[in-house]
Amino acid sequence: MTTTTTTPEERRVPPLTRPETGLAGIAALAAAGVGVLGLASSFEAVSAAAERWGFGTPWMLPVGIDIAIPVFTVANLLLIRMDMALAWVRFVPWILTLITCWLNVAAGHTLSARLAHGTMPLLWVVFSEIGAHIYAVRIGAVTGRRMEKVRFSRWLLAPRSTFGLWRRMTLWEITSYSEALVREKKRQLARAALREQYGRRWRFKAPRRERVLLRMGDLAPAADHNPPPPADETKPPAGGGGPKPRPGRRKGGSKPPRSFEDLLTAAREITAEWKPVELTADRIRTAVGCSQANARKLRDTLKAERGGEPPLHALGDAA
Repeated sequence: MTTTTTTPEERRVPPLTRPETGLAGIAALAAAGVGVLGLASSFEAVSAAAERWGFGTPWMLPVGIDIAIPVFTVANLLLIRMDMALAWVRFVPWILTLITCWLNVAAGHTLSARLAHGTMPLLWVVFSEIGAHIYAVRIGAVTGRRMEKVRFSRWLLAPRSTFGLWRRMTLWEITSYSEALVREKKRQLARAALREQYGRRWRFKAPRRERVLLRMGDLAPAADHNPPPPADETKPPAGGGGPKPRPGRRKGGSKPPRSFEDLLTAAREITAEWKPVELTADRIRTAVGCSQANARKLRDTLKAERGGEPPLHALGDAA
């Protein structure tokens, strides 16, 4: 079974089509209009409340708060664009919006009026947060700095191991969730290999380097630190040095090969009581322990000495 991995370029979201771009532009204009209406209603309600509260210039309170909300929203987007994002900046519009909502609720006289005055400013924060999220995701996809989130279903099914996965992603800046899963699989296999090799106390018996690599979740120590395969003994060393290979032993021990005269003497002793019909090459080869060619020569010589059948010749030889 083979698995294929995709690169970040292959996982990139396809660009918007022309109709989708048009719908996005219309939605952005509508969101801006709704936000302006919310700020305008907030301006009137907070100005009236500030006048009742004794402010000398009541219009300054809503203007200062309501204008600070889009200013900090744009500042957050610019910081994201310059890859200089500050985590606390994105919370400033939220806090200011909550203050505006509280002032609008306090300015209302009935429950319906308070609910209406408090809802309108929230629309601006909702739309601005959606825009900031889209902008941050696009910039993070290009720069590779955005960290993908772990799925909620994995948190629900395996909270303990998911926390360890998220912790390693955060500590070692693993921005891709799929890459983190691949490393987690390798880490689990390496952990099983260490336990199989060193037993239950592998955390104390395994080498420190392998334990550190396993804790980092970077590489699988069992795969990266295996000893190199033994060199092929049939190949000579590159430098020509080192001990030379020993020649293989011959059959029958270290004795030198026997000559034909020695084989003939042994064959005469073994076949002294044999009949001429029993003098075959296969039987002589088995009894004397020689090659097939020598067995034929011994057969012909023994038959010639006993005055039996003339020696055999191969086909095509001269008579």
